Amino acid sequence: MNDSATPTVMITGASGGLGCAVAAELGAAGWQLVLVGRDADRLRQAHGGQGLQIEADCSTADGARLAFALAAQHGATPTALAHCVGNVRLGALHRVSVDDWEQCLRANLHSAFHTLAAFVAALREQALPGAAVLVSSVAARIGTPNHEAVAAAKAGVEGLVRAAAASHAGAGIRVNAVAPGLMLTPATAGLVSTEAARQAAQRQYPLPGLGTPQELAGLMAWLLSPQAARVTGQVWSLDGGFSTIRPVVKG
Repeated sequence: MNDSATPTVMITGASGGLGCAVAAELGAAGWQLVLVGRDADRLRQAHGGQGLQIEADCSTADGARLAFALAAQHGATPTALAHCVGNVRLGALHRVSVDDWEQCLRANLHSAFHTLAAFVAALREQALPGAAVLVSSVAARIGTPNHEAVAAAKAGVEGLVRAAAASHAGAGIRVNAVAPGLMLTPATAGLVSTEAARQAAQRQYPLPGLGTPQELAGLMAWLLSPQAARVTGQVWSLDGGFSTIRPVVKG
């Protein structure tokens, strides 16, 4: 599958809103796509016949390794990784169930650890450089009510990014993350299901409005590109200023 002149990217969570946006961005730029998701039918519905589609659960070590093994069987060697697996579990600390907490960790932190580990192992086995971008959240950057579970999981992702970047910089492997605010995706539709809820959410941001997967996909694509060759160990916020400046509150 691999053309030596064409870079190959593995996109996990590829049937979700962000995964689809990243696939569209990189596919349009000529990248070869390895699209990974837990449900083969959903992958086909999202992407038709585009790319190499792999059914695997990246929240486990075996599942993450399987994704790369199947890619190799089809002649694909991803030298870039866009890890778009995740979920949102909201609720105050004392109201989050054990099951919700564990699902949040599996989707957001365990999947990032296992997928990044499999990616780095595959690159180092072949002595190849590469780049990975993971997804954090504004909730890991500033305290927001009812976000304890996802904030803890995403803060773990940020620590993972910095440590992995340090460990593998000498091998030419770059690791970064993006930290968006609320984006309009199918996964967050319930949070802004009414016009009042949407307006209230928008007012939290110094730059009014809500983010889109396409905006975040553009940043992720840049971080994976040669233009970001000197960037590693960083977490890039795309949150309308939410984590660093206050909005102007009008009476």
